Amino acid sequence: MVTCHIYRQLPDEAKRIREQVFIKEQGFENEFDQTDEQAVHIVVFSGEQAAGTGRVYWDDALDSWVIGRVAVLPEYRKLRIGVEILSCLEDWLKQKGAKTVMISAQCQARGFYEKCGYTAFGESYLDEGCPHIRMKKEL
Repeated sequence: MVTCHIYRQLPDEAKRIREQVFIKEQGFENEFDQTDEQAVHIVVFSGEQAAGTGRVYWDDALDSWVIGRVAVLPEYRKLRIGVEILSCLEDWLKQKGAKTVMISAQCQARGFYEKCGYTAFGESYLDEGCPHIRMKKEL
């Protein structure tokens, strides 16, 4: 059974998942930032085990809600945990009256986000040496 839990502060489970995926697996160094303090965080559990995480926040500069730091532990990939993370965050946004959302996607994950209804726009750019692209979705 898969369940979503929403948090107003960065929970330990989300920290552990992001450390595993973004720092240990992908080599990012600047994983945690001030945005974590204002973001709403989600942890998706498979049974009793934390399997994936993501966050959502309002970005004044972009004048948009932004989903980010979507991460799924390797042993839970291919189980639609990423889809569940997006679905739960999008549902939360709809409850807030949001009409659109943006994401800064790693280019290697672009196909996943397109399957979830996101559309790429603009030019790709590097974030810690990793190619990213902005994407958006109408809710």
